[in-house]
Amino acid sequence: MNELLILGGSAIQSKLCTRSRRNSAIVPACLVPRCGRCRKCLTWMPVKEFTPLRSLRNAHLMTTAAAFWRRKFPRLPASVSRLFQVEPGTKVRAECHWQPRPQNQPTLVLLHGLEGSSESGYILGTAEKAWLAGFNVVRLNQRNCGGTESLTQTLYHSGLSRDIRAVVMELIDRDRLTQLFAAGFSMGGNLVLKMAGELSDSTPPQLCGFAAVAPSMDLASCAAKLEDRANFLYQRHFVARLKRRMRHKAALFPEIYRIDGMRAIRTVRDFDDLITARHCGFQNAADYYTRSSAAQFLAGIRRPTLIIAAQDDPVVPFSAFQNGAVSGNPNITLLAPKHGGHCAFIANQAGDERFWSEARIVEFCRERLRASTA
Repeated sequence: MNELLILGGSAIQSKLCTRSRRNSAIVPACLVPRCGRCRKCLTWMPVKEFTPLRSLRNAHLMTTAAAFWRRKFPRLPASVSRLFQVEPGTKVRAECHWQPRPQNQPTLVLLHGLEGSSESGYILGTAEKAWLAGFNVVRLNQRNCGGTESLTQTLYHSGLSRDIRAVVMELIDRDRLTQLFAAGFSMGGNLVLKMAGELSDSTPPQLCGFAAVAPSMDLASCAAKLEDRANFLYQRHFVARLKRRMRHKAALFPEIYRIDGMRAIRTVRDFDDLITARHCGFQNAADYYTRSSAAQFLAGIRRPTLIIAAQDDPVVPFSAFQNGAVSGNPNITLLAPKHGGHCAFIANQAGDERFWSEARIVEFCRERLRASTA
């Protein structure tokens, strides 16, 4: 099992269970009932090991390929748009895929990363897999994303976990959904984990679990990583997109937003210092990163949580996951393949296993439901 580090609670398992198949790894997650054959079977479940596409073992190639990979989703039915009011004067838009009897089916809420949207490939890919597995799917846009700048006067940022919490609570209270999961990618992963930790002991019983792929849960280290010379293309991409969105926002609400000085912005940290902090109630970028990072809330997570992080992620330093906040919480399971890039995980297998992390999210949610009814 040389490609996959698996951490659940405080235990690291280095060899396969005697019952596992050739291409499986074993994850400690308290997901399966005791089989009677192995002492550890109470806390272990089989997970398909990640084998990267042979030509994409380089982290930058893997990350770039995922961004430009042409994907189609013919098995995902058309969505129904819905607005959720997350606070007075602010709405977010979701694209919803409802099963024939929504209240009788589990629901997966998906949240994209920085400068993504509900139309991001990894969101659509996960949605299709979840739909085929019998889930309702809610593809949520963060505020201002997916062409929704006019729905709020405010900006989006990595600390707004209350937005996804408001959506989840409306689905519980208004729609009477009884089995929900929330999953996020990168910045969305940070928001999902932050919400999970903030809810802590008050987590509604309808919330069955959480998942995060490459979560930027230590924002300061991610900003620093982007400043590496090898990451200049990612830095330039994010800065250009953030500036473009800010110019559009300022055109919509010129009485609120000043964009003087934006030409001098060269890094994401510069943007957060000049724009995010100024307009979102933070002293500066450092204050924003400290208060908004999910790492400080992980100890409070009280539901089964899956974190998927590549050890070679060029954007999110793997050191963020090698701490007591992850290993000390028995509710958290970390899957950490050696390769995978940032939110990519393009596997050598074809079909539904091509985008490995998407399949693992759905697999995790299905196992949680199976365990709850066992």
